Parts: sequence; C-alpha cells; structure tokens
Amino acid sequence: MTQDPKAVPSELPLEDSGMVPAVSAVVPNRRSKLLYIPVVMLLLFSGAVIGMYFQPPGLRVFFGLTGLEPGAGSDTPIAVAIQKVKAQELVAVMSEGDVVALGRVIPKGDIVSVATPSGAGDARLAEVRVKLGDVVAAGDVLAVLDNLTALENGVATAKATIDVRAANLAQTKATIRASRDEAQAALERAEATAKNAHSDMERITSLFERGVATRADLDQSVARASEAGRDVERAVATLSRYQAVDATQADIAVADANLAAAKVELTRAEHNLESAYVRAPSAGTVLDIKARAGERPSGGIIDLGDTSQMTVEAEVYQTLIGRVAIGDPVTVSAEALAQDLTGIVTAIGLEIGRQSITSDDPAVNTDARVVDVIVTLDPQSSELAKGFTNLETIVRIDSGRME
Repeated sequence: MTQDPKAVPSELPLEDSGMVPAVSAVVPNRRSKLLYIPVVMLLLFSGAVIGMYFQPPGLRVFFGLTGLEPGAGSDTPIAVAIQKVKAQELVAVMSEGDVVALGRVIPKGDIVSVATPSGAGDARLAEVRVKLGDVVAAGDVLAVLDNLTALENGVATAKATIDVRAANLAQTKATIRASRDEAQAALERAEATAKNAHSDMERITSLFERGVATRADLDQSVARASEAGRDVERAVATLSRYQAVDATQADIAVADANLAAAKVELTRAEHNLESAYVRAPSAGTVLDIKARAGERPSGGIIDLGDTSQMTVEAEVYQTLIGRVAIGDPVTVSAEALAQDLTGIVTAIGLEIGRQSITSDDPAVNTDARVVDVIVTLDPQSSELAKGFTNLETIVRIDSGRME
C-alpha cells in the first residue's frame, strides 16, 4: 500500500515533536501587562492632585528650591487665587495703610421701616397709595387703613355736636339779653310810678297843711309813694342780675363750658382720624412694600430711604478702628457694581458691637467685635449706588498711617 507523504496522523502531538511553538501561553502574558498602564497613570494623577492640594513638606521643599509656584504657569493660579479672595472677603487686613472691611450700601440715615400709627388697633390695610420707586415728601399718605370711615363719622359727629352747643350758647345769651331788657323796662316803669307817687304825696301834703285834704288822703298818698319806691328797688335788684351777662351769668357759663367740651371732643376725633393714615415720617424713596390690601400689618409695611445721598456702612474690626479717622478716602467694590465707588469716612461709631455683615464662607468668624463706620459716597458714586440698597461690599479705607 502506498502512503501519502502529506498526510499527518491526527493523534501525533505537535508540541512534543517540536514542530509548532506554544503561542497560547505567550499572548495572555502580554495582555495582563498592558492592563497595568492605566492603573499606574491613574495613581500618578491622583498623587499629583493630592500633593498639589495638601502640599506635603517634601513638595514644599521642592517648590522652595526650584522657585516654582503651584499653578503659576496658568492664568488662574491654584490656591493662590482662593487665598486672595478669602483675604479680601473675610478678614480686615492691613496692607500699605489700608483697612479692609465688609460693608453694605444704605441710603443716608439708613432704611426707615414705616409702621401703622399708634391707636390703629386691629385695623387692616385698605389701600396702598404708593409703588416701588416713588419719591415722597414728609407727611405724604403712603397707605390707608379700613377704619377710615368709622373715624370720619366720629369727626362728623363731633362737628355736629359743636354746632348744637354753639346754638345753645347763642340761645342762652339771647334769652338773657331779652330778660335784661325786660328788667330795664320794669325799672324805668317803676321809677316813673315812684316819681308820680312822690309828686302826689307832695301835693296832698300841701293841701293837708291848708286844710283842704284829709288825714286819710295824706296817709294814702304816703303809702303809694313808699310802695313805688320799693318797686324801684326791686327792679334795680332784678336788673343787676344781668349787668355782667357775658362773664358771670350762670346759664351762659354752663352753655359755654358745654361748647368747649364739644371742641375738645372734635380735637380728639381728628387725632383719632390720623390713625387711619400711614404717612411718610420724612422725605425719601419707596424701597419696599411689605403688606398688601386686606392684610393686618404686624410691623413695618413700607421701607423708605433717602436715596438722594447713598452711604456705605462698614464694620471695622475693633483692633483696627484706631487707624480710621474722619475724612479718610474710601474705595468700595462689589461684583454687582460696574465700577468701584469712592467716598470718605464721615462718621465713626462710639460703641463696639457684634458683626452683622458676614461672608458666605462657613469658616468665617461670625462673632467678631466691630465698630460701625459710615462712608458718604461722592455724587457720581451715589448715583451709581441708588439701585443697590443693602448690597454687600468690600470697603477699603485708606487710613494712610500705621497703628
């Protein structure tokens, strides 16, 4: 039998014969080594980030020897920018004579929160007569309460009472005047009667002396003359009651007192009427309206401020307040402002208090002791700051001297 030389028995092991290399053992070994590359790169990257963030002593020594700075090769240096921002926003620092503090933009004299007048009770807000941005003068009506109608009725009633009491006084005076005139007439009549009686007595006395008249006629004439005299005295006494009618007459005094009481009641009603109006205590601009019609205000309902002159209230740390003086130039900056504002220190507080203006950083000391410093902005800066009441700012005071 002839055998094909190309045919190879399938049962012969190629590896044992040395004719084929062991490829399957080499390929998995190379792949497992390639998997280490991304792991190593990740570890290097993580180490670099952690090292730049924490900056261990060895890395600091390296930067010190080489003069390099973390992130200095970029537009935004790493860590350096963060430290600068914190130094500006959170801490009052001393650099070349400057004192830096947090502040807020306020109108001249601060914000006035206008509340309902005393005596308003549980009245509700009926109408708000102003809107945001309105400029008002002192005494202008800002809002009206719903007790206005009842208080107006009280004023009308008081005025009507005055009219009644005045008419009563006039009537009393007229009555007294008529009575006085009547008493005067009675006196004149009594005097005339007494005069005639006295004449008759003289005539009858003469006749009696001549024997023409009797004793009875004489006695009768004397009696009439005497009675007429007493009538005159009675009329004089009656008239004397009305001689000082406008000053001492009791009826007029009572009527006049009633009229005075009615006038006092009108004054009280008009005073109560004012409790229905919310008026501006001073001139200013309406900055905020905190209540609407139908609500019962429990506090301030309208915020007013004199925005014709804007100021900045800065809180300077107590350790640096000795370096600040009236007239020091000031620069005010904030992200919301298109440009920095300028002004001068015009007032320094006399009391050390707790800090009320704080940064958003949770690491900031919110229990610092500070002194309020008022900065008056120049006209151009004041105009720019009109629409930024309560804006948080960074205030840099150029004190120009060291402590």
